[in-house]
This record gives sequence, structure tokens and C-alpha cells, in this order.
Amino acid sequence: MSGIGNKDEPWWKGAVIYQVYPRSFRDTTGDGVGDLQGIIKGLPHIASLGVDAVWLSPFFTSPMKDYGYDVADYCGVDPMFGTLADFDRLIETAHGLGLKVVIDQVWSHTSDQHDWFTESRESRTSPKADWYVWADPKPDGSPPNNWQAVFGGPSWEWDGRRQQYYMHNFLVSQPDLNLHNEEVQDALLEVARFWLDRGVDGFRLDAINFAMHDRSLADNPPSGVPMEKVTRPFDMQLHTNSMSQPEIPAFLERVRTELERAGETFSVAEVVGADAIAEMKAFTEGEARLHSAYNFDFLYAQSLSPARVKRSLEQWAGADGEGWPSWAFSNHDAPRAVSRWAAPEDRKQAADMLLLLLLSLRGNVFLYQGEELGLPQAHVPFEHLKDPEAIANWPRTLGRDGARTPIPWKADANNAGFSSGTPWLPLDPGHAGLSADLQEDDSASSLNITRELVRLRHGISALRHGTQRFIDVSEGMLAYEREVAGDGVLCVFNIEADAAEWRPEQADQWRVIATEQGAEKAGRPLPSRLARWSGYWAVREDRSFPGP
Repeated sequence: MSGIGNKDEPWWKGAVIYQVYPRSFRDTTGDGVGDLQGIIKGLPHIASLGVDAVWLSPFFTSPMKDYGYDVADYCGVDPMFGTLADFDRLIETAHGLGLKVVIDQVWSHTSDQHDWFTESRESRTSPKADWYVWADPKPDGSPPNNWQAVFGGPSWEWDGRRQQYYMHNFLVSQPDLNLHNEEVQDALLEVARFWLDRGVDGFRLDAINFAMHDRSLADNPPSGVPMEKVTRPFDMQLHTNSMSQPEIPAFLERVRTELERAGETFSVAEVVGADAIAEMKAFTEGEARLHSAYNFDFLYAQSLSPARVKRSLEQWAGADGEGWPSWAFSNHDAPRAVSRWAAPEDRKQAADMLLLLLLSLRGNVFLYQGEELGLPQAHVPFEHLKDPEAIANWPRTLGRDGARTPIPWKADANNAGFSSGTPWLPLDPGHAGLSADLQEDDSASSLNITRELVRLRHGISALRHGTQRFIDVSEGMLAYEREVAGDGVLCVFNIEADAAEWRPEQADQWRVIATEQGAEKAGRPLPSRLARWSGYWAVREDRSFPGP
């Protein structure tokens, strides 16, 4: 059968990876917080989507000031999530279902409750004195420089024990590790070995471009963005000295060496910032660094347009030595895409077309839990907010809590089947009508459309590994051809126009294999007109393709 997936490519290339935010996936203990046993219970649901892997957001020991991204023990499971034995069972169950497991590694900072920090702050001569970023005050007692933290305020906190400031790019309770220190790198690589030995298949490196700073502690220059256009002082600086240093790729090469020792594994960098593309390419260049990277091109976009998609994708043309991109429209750090980009009355169709679009992009695809159900952003009243960023910036930003609310499993169950207790974040009442059980037997549901489209992508090399060539189309539309070894898939979408008319030359040589309504059971001719939030994939008439 022509066009079937290429077995010579590594499993991760072109993969679809499903993100689980453990706190909100499924609770089995009744404490209102999702847990590892809940993930195990939900793995058949994830496997039914046809995805290649599952990525787990942090489940490590943590005081939860930043909900797990403040790690107090890199090699421990926080009791609210379960035990290491639960994690081992999760790995075994996932592998038995054909799923790879990727876990977060948060290496730019720790919790201030980590043993490393406790020892580092004891004195300037302790064995771990230089494991974090410490600096003396200026002569007037003020912080060493002007660096600003992501969550607001200076990046420096005074510590009376050492009579110094320590650096924190995020919360005060998240001191930055000093990755310029090779002992720190060695310790983190030991952490990597710990999890690889337990069977994990790869890592997502959280905020990895925050991992090193300019050792001269020079001030950051201003960005030129006026205060009235930002929500925090952090955005008023160019972070040329507080992050994104040229020494990071050398550390990533050490990480890749550890991954290679463990077999066919996968690594992906989360890259944040104004110059993200350059860093993504530096972090993934050649065969000695990370496998892939993604940024916030789509995650923070307030609107979607053909020009935005084209601009983002054309930055990854496949030049020699260039890494492999990954893409996400939604995750735990950004309001859900369907709520950012579509009016409420259009959200079902938009959610389905966005899946059709995302699954056609050249690169890896990250699906965020609930995206397969078409969940919109949840409304979380101020009194129930947990996200420190949302609380600090209220009401100027939507914050992250609305994308982190629990998954609805059963429409008529207590808390939509997520928990028998009070959920840590309230479920949005509107989500119950999109619960997994209601969508299971509905062929037109977002859940079943997701299954059809993922399986179709999985079986077609052009969609997993092929090149991407953009085609000139009518205004408001987007079109490109994915191609490998002479087999092509034509991908066409109406993103902005109320209705658009366009057909390619020799249109009669193509037949539709998928639309936002799912995989076509039998190919049909190309439409000449597309409504907004609709699209299709098509193959040439003489090509066979995997059925739905």
C-alpha cells in the first residue's frame, strides 16, 4: 500500500504525543487531586486515540507552590500522586498498550525546600554553596542587577543566612540552579539516569533556555514595550543576560549522550522568549543535541491566521543539520486554543478543524488532555483561582487555571466522574456535556473524529515525515502539500473567510480522505467551496491510503 508509515524512521519522528496534567486527569482516592492510579485507569482511553506516547507533567515531590514545577525531590513521587511502585506500574501498563512515556524534567530551578538548596544556603563555604545563583548586594543594599522575574518583581531574593541574594526567574520559592557548575550538571544527569532506568522513553525539558545566566550579571536592556501594553515588568526587558546563554547547547549534548545510552529515546525542549526560533534550532542542531523543540508561537496567539501558520512553519524548512519541530495549540500554560480563536457558536466545528490542521503540520504534535473532547477554556471564579500568575495579574489575563480544570469522564456522575471528593479546581458546568462517555458512541463527536484523524496520520508517511510546500490560495485560506517519496497529501483549510472558493489545478486528480468531520470512508471529489472552520486532506486518485 503506497504511503504507509516509514519503518526506518525513529518512533518519535512525526509522533502524536498526548499530554497529561496529572492533578486534573483522574482522581482515584477522593482527595480531589488526580493521581498516578488515575492515569493508569485512563491509559486505555489515551491508547484508543492512536497516539504514540504520553507526556506526564510533574508528579515529583513538591510543596506545590507552582503545582509541581517547584521540585523538592527529583527522584521522588509526591504522596498526593502515589508511589514509585505506582509509577512503575504506569510504565508497564503504558508499554503494554504500545504507548511510550515521556516525563517532565524541570532543571532550570528547584523548590526552596529541595535538600540541595537547604545545604546551599547554609553558608558560602558549604559543599553545595555554588549550586545555585548567589550574588552580593550593591553597595546600597539593592539587588545585584535589574533582572525581573516571570511572575512579577525582581529576580532576586535576600537570604539572611548567607547575607546574599539568590536568583529566581519564577517564584521566590523557585531558586535558580547554577548550571554553569559541572557538579550540578552531573547531579541532573544522575536524575536522568534514575528515570531512564525505570523505563521512561524520554524527557520534556521545561523552560530549558532559563537554565543559564550571564556570569557577569550585567543588566538586561529595556524591550521598549510600554507598561500599558504588558501585564508585568518582565515584559519590559530583553532577557539577554538572565537566560538564553550560549553555554546551554553543550549541556544538552551531555543530556543527549545519556539518552542514547538508554536506547531509542526522545527529548524535546520547551523554549520561551522573543528569540525562541534561534534557540530551538541551536538546541536541536545536528545529531548530538535534543531531538526536538517547541515554543509558544501558537500557545499565546490570540488569533489564528493563515499568515501566522505559514510564518511559523516556514521557519522549519528542513535544511541540512536542522532539528525537528514540535507543535502544540493548547497546554497547561495557555488558555485553550478553541476559546482564543473561535466564537462560542463555532467552537465544535473549530475544535475539530483545529485538530485536522494540527495533525497535518510537519513535525511532532502535542495534544493536551481534553483537546480530543473539544473542551473550551473553563471559567474559574477569582475565589477559586490557584495559579500564582493568574492571581498576581487578575483580571488582566485569563491565567492558566481555566486550562487545568478536571477532565469530564461521565456526564451524570459526581464531578463528571473525575473525583468522588471536592476537585482542587472546580469543573466548568459546560464541560459535563462534552464528557468522554457521551462522546464514546457518537460518530460525529470530537473524540471519535480525533481517533480517526490520528490513525490516518499515523499510517501516511507524507503526514508524519514529509516535506511541506505552501500553495497560493484565496484570502483567508491556507493550503500546502505534504510529500515524501512521490506520495503527497494536499491539506486545505478555511481559517478566516466566511466562505471561500478555491480548487487546485487538476483538481479531478485528487480525492478527499479526511475533513473536520473525520476520515472519509470513500474518497470524494474536492469541494469548490469551504465554509469557515472547515478543511480537508486529499490524495491523488491513483494512490491508496490506510482506511479509517
